[in-house]
Amino acid sequence: MLKMMTFFQGLPGERPVPGAVDFPRSPQKLPSTSEGESEASMSEASSEDLVPSPETGAALERDEERAAKKEKKKKSKGLSSMLKVFKGRRKKGQPSSVEPEAEPNASPGLDSRLPTVEELKVDLEHGRLEAARPLLALERELLETAAAGRLSDQELVRRQSKVEALYALLRDQVLGVLRRPLEAAPEQLRQALAVVAEQELEDRQVAAGPGGSALAPTRPRHWLQLWRRGVTQAAEERLSQPVATGAEGPSAAERTFLHMGRTMKEDLEAVVERLKPLFPAEFHVVAAYAESYHQYFAAQLAAMAQFELCERDTYMLLVWVQNLYPNDIINSPKLAGELQGIRLGSLLPPKQIRLLEATFLSNEVANVKELMARALELESQRWAQDVPPQRLDGHCHSELAIDVIQIVSQSQAKAESITSDLGVQIRQVLLLELAGFLRSYQRAFDDFLERYKQLKNYRANVIANINNCLSFRASVEQRWQTLQDTHSHLLVPLNEIKTHGFDSLLQNLFLDLKPLFKRFTQTRWSAPVEILEEILATVSERLPEFSELQDSVRKELMEAVHLHLVKEYIIRLSKRRLILKTAEQQQQLARHILSNADLIHCFCTQNGSSANWLSLALPRLAEIICLQDLNAIKIEVATYVTWYPDFSKGHLNAILAIKGNLSSSEVRSIRSILDINTGPHESTHPLFSLIRISWFFLPWSHWWVNR
Repeated sequence: MLKMMTFFQGLPGERPVPGAVDFPRSPQKLPSTSEGESEASMSEASSEDLVPSPETGAALERDEERAAKKEKKKKSKGLSSMLKVFKGRRKKGQPSSVEPEAEPNASPGLDSRLPTVEELKVDLEHGRLEAARPLLALERELLETAAAGRLSDQELVRRQSKVEALYALLRDQVLGVLRRPLEAAPEQLRQALAVVAEQELEDRQVAAGPGGSALAPTRPRHWLQLWRRGVTQAAEERLSQPVATGAEGPSAAERTFLHMGRTMKEDLEAVVERLKPLFPAEFHVVAAYAESYHQYFAAQLAAMAQFELCERDTYMLLVWVQNLYPNDIINSPKLAGELQGIRLGSLLPPKQIRLLEATFLSNEVANVKELMARALELESQRWAQDVPPQRLDGHCHSELAIDVIQIVSQSQAKAESITSDLGVQIRQVLLLELAGFLRSYQRAFDDFLERYKQLKNYRANVIANINNCLSFRASVEQRWQTLQDTHSHLLVPLNEIKTHGFDSLLQNLFLDLKPLFKRFTQTRWSAPVEILEEILATVSERLPEFSELQDSVRKELMEAVHLHLVKEYIIRLSKRRLILKTAEQQQQLARHILSNADLIHCFCTQNGSSANWLSLALPRLAEIICLQDLNAIKIEVATYVTWYPDFSKGHLNAILAIKGNLSSSEVRSIRSILDINTGPHESTHPLFSLIRISWFFLPWSHWWVNR
């Protein structure tokens, strides 16, 4: 399965991302509550309204001199220090730009004398956020003055414009700090957060208080909302940074989403570790950043999903939406606990995901089908061109099974890397495609067996394909053993390939054995041991030809030889024109059969055959021939049918024809045993169904028994 660490490794030519959140360093203008308010505030901050009236000019000059001296002495920027400096600074009757009519009561610890507008402007321009509380006091004093009606509307508007211009400066300073929080000193960051929190509290208090005033409404200022907008902008700038392109490797879309995923994960981890301890709880700083990054990420994926995607990008989208994003980012060890209650949701809506999954399945199945067909075509060409197969550990080897299983496995692994449910869906479809391929493989192999027998490497390629079936079977049984119907469906073509391959390999051997088996019917039964030994010697000489088969397959081939020997022996026994009328003759023949059966069984088992089910085929026929009691014969026949359900009346007639001392009524009585329905007669291992018994197999004196 795809791993997040693989995706998050640096790409060629891409600038490494530092461990901390690298927020944009180029300051941008932050939006205010409205565009009109922002423009008016900034114009007020630089207009002649900030210039004092002529009668207060001398006093302000002294204030400016004292402010300059204060800078040179580098006194403390704290609010309490600043207020101590202001205390007793203005002489009695000295004018100011804003003369409060009453003592401010909303700023605990504030001296009776408030700083002037010009003093606050200087402080704010130098980033002294301590000026926020005196400015708030001026605003409250102005509201009280307006409520008392002691100044004209024109004067109130003039003073309010100055206060709002200062607020514009304060806002830009505060939000500028919060826009790049990791670059700010912790104390400065705390001051900025305290200012926003204080302004939010003031917004709520003003909203809850009595309305109506000669002043233009300026609250709520919504600085918390402005901060969140800044977070959104920061997220967009971070995630939209250009990614270096390369001639090889991932596509542009893959590199883009890799960059966004890695950046989002690292930035959110920095927010959790470094910002969350500093931010007040009401800011919900982790949620603010997580939601902003999530929204931009989701928007990019939604935009991409609107276009007709190539197969690679379709897969990439699904991997990010269904696997990497929820598992390796949202539920990563450092973020899972923080993001659990935020409920960011999926990057794409469910309907869009289903469409992409359907497209992915269709693409994958088509690719698998095409790749398997191409692999079979190349393999068939090698057979026809008489290219010898590879040798691996002394065995003929073909890569076809490995290639095909790898094609199927990789496709299923791709689906599982998206979701386990998608892996289950594609599994069923891939099994059907694999079954279709195996049928095509069987047809191609049968065509090769029929047309290219004269080629030099014919037998070696046959052996390689038989070994191939073993690889296919092992994979099927290992990967899909729980699907019994599909399992058996897949094995049918493989069994046919193996059987037809065995028939081709054993054809010459069986032709050589045919005249030897005929000698059983041309000689007396007193001398069949020598014939059987010659048969077994011939088989033994030819066994090295099959040494390049895999060991387990070679044992199966030996089972086929074992079956052939037993089958041919029964055929020759059934065809023998011999009627034994005495019990002694029948017992002598039974002893010969038992001796031959033992020779066949020992030879085959010693050479790898495990067909133990054949061990009773000849000995129990010898028992039927040997027995003289009618009821004992019936019992033996009934038992024999349970071992070999394909033993028919025709086969029984051929054996009973040897017993010349049975009357026709006794034969009919014995044959009636097979009329008893004892259940299904389908044999797991066919034997007698491979032996065709015709009426001319029987001695002329017993031909009527089959009528």
